[in-house]
Amino acid sequence: MSDSKDRPVYVISVAAELVEMHPQTLRLYERKGLIRPGRSSGKTRLYSERDIEYLREIRRLTQELGVNLAGVEEIMKLRFELDEVQIKLEGEIFRLEGAIRAEFAAQNASLESNDPKDKGVFVISVAAELVDMHPQTLRLYERKNLIRPKRSSGKTRLYSERDILHLKDIKRLTQELGVNLAGVEEVMKLRFELDDAQDRLEHEATRLQNEIADRIELMKGHSLPSSKPKAKSKAQPKSKIEPKVEAQPKASTAKPKAQPKSKVQPKISAAKPKARVKSGRVP
Repeated sequence: MSDSKDRPVYVISVAAELVEMHPQTLRLYERKGLIRPGRSSGKTRLYSERDIEYLREIRRLTQELGVNLAGVEEIMKLRFELDEVQIKLEGEIFRLEGAIRAEFAAQNASLESNDPKDKGVFVISVAAELVDMHPQTLRLYERKNLIRPKRSSGKTRLYSERDILHLKDIKRLTQELGVNLAGVEEVMKLRFELDDAQDRLEHEATRLQNEIADRIELMKGHSLPSSKPKAKSKAQPKSKIEPKVEAQPKASTAKPKAQPKSKVQPKISAAKPKARVKSGRVP
């Protein structure tokens, strides 16, 4: 599905003026993979509305939050993935809804995932040992909303496999890339949105595929009763015709047999009077 925000319209000088940056800064960000401007037939850079939004986000991260370029690279990489997933989600919904000719109601509420990775199984001491961190560090990350452990009935923190992966990612960002907590917060916020978007994509695809299967079964169910009456109507004439054909020959053969017997008897009775006349003439 095409989006007007992705249409390249601004040359580099106009784009730099819109975001209050030097054109060389935009070229640097392009080399770092932070933005992806389009090109004209003459290889001139053309920036879209989405590129302008990305550049403003980069300026906010670097100037307001003090995130270094390594952290900005991680954030923008996730931003690109999130946008791609959202575009795929919208395209999949459009395609499936067109196939079944039904309306789509967007669900903004977060869907509870049935993935076993989301099941809380590790207490805080075990989770801290798995990621080689102090338990207090995990509590700090929870207060910063960088991780979201579940709670047992007794309010004990329970960390899932997904939480462990998030903690390892936070450790990589802070220790290997030197990203500060403000940058990590941006990264993890996008990570949560990406996970939610993927869950919605899987949920909607499954729901719509099941709906299509139900429609197909319903159509098959409507077509079956129409064929059964045809089979019955063909069998009924056969049972009515056969008794008539068998009864007619029996009635016609019985009558001719009775008629010859009645014709032979009068001939025998007529011969007896002739014999009596002869006997009367002799005396």
